[in-house]
Amino acid sequence: MKTFFRISLLAALLACGLAHADDFRLVVEAGPDGRLAPAHYANVFGCNGGNVSPALHWSGAPAGTRSFVVTMYDPDAPTGSGWWHWVVANLPAASDHLAAAAGNGADSALPAGARTIAGDNGAAAYLGSCPPVGQTHRYVFTVHALKVDKLDLPANATPALVGFMAWANGLGKASVTLFGSR
Repeated sequence: MKTFFRISLLAALLACGLAHADDFRLVVEAGPDGRLAPAHYANVFGCNGGNVSPALHWSGAPAGTRSFVVTMYDPDAPTGSGWWHWVVANLPAASDHLAAAAGNGADSALPAGARTIAGDNGAAAYLGSCPPVGQTHRYVFTVHALKVDKLDLPANATPALVGFMAWANGLGKASVTLFGSR
């Protein structure tokens, strides 16, 4: 009977945690049908989009959230390891959105203390989608809620390092997958 009670209690506690995690939501303003709009496509590598980062809005962050990390990742890029298009670290806990074009250049468009990390193209800015001709790629936007005020990142931090530290300090995450093709 004690074992049954312990298992039931553990299941109830896990269900409460999962229900809370389900409250954390991300909305990415993009084109129709779950696709990135032309404005969000790159203007390099043979693409001629606007290279403007989309607006993101999040809500329902877990209790105890002290900062956020936002990423855009293409798991389908022909690299063997995907492609990091956009990484923003150290967004303050009071943040609940990034405006359209917040990723386009100077960190002055970001909340105080936030920092753009160089993506796989080497630039510390948003890089729009640009899949090879005839292919459709997934673009995963994620906001990580962290239990620390900021990540202590070196000047040359990589997206992989930010991801490692976000997972190590994470309280929860919310993701949206959009598609791009040409």
